[in-house]
Amino acid sequence: MGERLSRTRAQAFIGREEELGRFTRALAGDPHAPFAFYAFGPGGIGKSALLRTLADRARTAGRPLLELDGRFVSRDPADFEHAAAGFLDTPGTVLLVDSFEHCQWLETWLWQRFLPRAADDTLVVLAGRLPPQPQWTADPAWAGLLDVRELQPFSDDQARSLLTTARVRPELRERVLGFAGGNPLALSLAAAAGSTGWNREEVWAPSADLLRTLLTGLIGEVPTAAHRRALEVAAQAHATSEELLSAVLPDEDAHPLFGWLRDLPFMESTPRGLHPHDAARETLTADLRWRAPNAFETIRRRLAQEYLRLLREAPEERVRTVTDELFYLFRESPVLARLRTWSREDEVHDCPLRPEDTDAVLRMAERTEGPASAELAHYWMRRQPQAFSVYRRVSTGQAVAFTARLVLPAPADPLDLATDPVVAAAWAHTEATAPVRPGEHIGVSRFTVYPEQYQVPSRVIDLSSSRAQAEAARAHGRAYGFAVWRDADTWAERVKGTLEDTGARPLVGEHTYGVFGVDWREEGVEAWLGRFLDATDTPARPGPSALSRSAFDQAVREALAHWRDPSAFAACALTRTRLAADLADPAEELRALLRRAVDDLAADPRGVRAREALTAGHFSGAPTQEAAARRLGLPYGTYRRHLRQGLDLLCEALWRRELHGTR
Repeated sequence: MGERLSRTRAQAFIGREEELGRFTRALAGDPHAPFAFYAFGPGGIGKSALLRTLADRARTAGRPLLELDGRFVSRDPADFEHAAAGFLDTPGTVLLVDSFEHCQWLETWLWQRFLPRAADDTLVVLAGRLPPQPQWTADPAWAGLLDVRELQPFSDDQARSLLTTARVRPELRERVLGFAGGNPLALSLAAAAGSTGWNREEVWAPSADLLRTLLTGLIGEVPTAAHRRALEVAAQAHATSEELLSAVLPDEDAHPLFGWLRDLPFMESTPRGLHPHDAARETLTADLRWRAPNAFETIRRRLAQEYLRLLREAPEERVRTVTDELFYLFRESPVLARLRTWSREDEVHDCPLRPEDTDAVLRMAERTEGPASAELAHYWMRRQPQAFSVYRRVSTGQAVAFTARLVLPAPADPLDLATDPVVAAAWAHTEATAPVRPGEHIGVSRFTVYPEQYQVPSRVIDLSSSRAQAEAARAHGRAYGFAVWRDADTWAERVKGTLEDTGARPLVGEHTYGVFGVDWREEGVEAWLGRFLDATDTPARPGPSALSRSAFDQAVREALAHWRDPSAFAACALTRTRLAADLADPAEELRALLRRAVDDLAADPRGVRAREALTAGHFSGAPTQEAAARRLGLPYGTYRRHLRQGLDLLCEALWRRELHGTR
């Protein structure tokens, strides 16, 4: 069957002759062929299809094959190395990594520490939406070893060939081409839909409505209401397994529904279940929310309940995965937007505290919070070493942050009360409100120390919060949960609606700290998480954005790149979004809107440097990014980090406006 599938794919595959040729020469052992191939381009451009074809050629050549999906790569480089061990141990292995943009934070580690240890005669192919970092393409050591290709849309001849092979009626082909252009995904969706469902009066234009029409033609008539509900589950869940489907739709037979979903052309099978193609998911989700908002919310609540059950009952190694899937469900919540970054830049992973980490942890504590706080960190390391997590940068393995989530049983230990004013304040709050009974305990996120981004939303806070919430869901007898922040006023705004400000401001050394908490006996974790659901905005204007989120982000970047060229700016994709729908002069008013949005980033402390980097890079007239870095007096790597953070913040702010209007 595998051979039949390979032959069919080879017969149906169109274009990419140059990429296939270079890879085939490398397979054949050409000494001048590259060792590493990097293909990038927007969603739907055909990266996954190309990788499947390369995999078939590698199998035909008798090569050992390893295929990884970046969407399901752990944050720990050691896990990636374990999954790809054959690439280091077995000569001739071909390693393929799809959706690399989801683990782009591994890039520096890959180039510097992993790929140089490859076994003899191995090949690696990475495919993602983002180009590689420029230092690798400019590194003379990689010249001749690295082949970077930006995948282009199909030519007119290639697009017509695809539609002809798919037997799309001749009178429909030009209209399909007018909509899809050379985008392989849109062409494939139209081809899979065939010649059904189109009437002669249709006018083709590149809008979300028409992509929904394509999807409708692709799916056809949904067989039953149960099949429609299964589609709603798959559109919202990060990955859908048959078990998940059965849990969310308990009155239905999940087996045939899962089989039907798996046969849909835009569904991909992954190690964790079925995953819709990004463009298909964006469209399905927006359409379902608009068409059946009550059903949409019901499905989401059921998914949340199932994820919470898994958090309580799943093995420890699954907790992090389930937590990620749970918060993926709430990614549009404005409450979460205040607390989480969703960024994968400067990625870190958490590890248990090791004895050799002690000095680094104490240095970080003293550097950011002073010697008195460092003494308390040392006290708690002796008392509860298991409460500490050390966060290491993926690219280098360097320890850059630490957190401590204490578990303190009742009654309070007098030594703890006498030693740590913050812990004493937490216990005092419980005594003043609802005392903790024997057999119960409190949880205190006592330290969150990341010197480079001290107590501003960051990946460290994302990961620590996920851990804390997972622990709360799994714990038995937890009465309270507390979080501790030095900038109490700022964090009071950020946690509003999720944690109560106790009013306590204990003094440690020269600094005071705010103590925020929740009584888990009054409000269980499920009800508390419901606040995220209830707080998730629904669009004020009917219908979804004309672009997917990824396409919208790309449109923002394109607009910034063309800022100094008015004619190019007027033609960019951002002028065709809902942001520009009500503007009298879209080009000029969008330029003003972009500039204001960049300036507004400085209202948040973490956005000050981001605003400076965006302004220097795009508005100041600096001829190159290196010149912009020099203008700010920053090392180029530091400047790039601030610029990437600025782009993330800007895209997030404009996307909220795109969905919900000026409010």
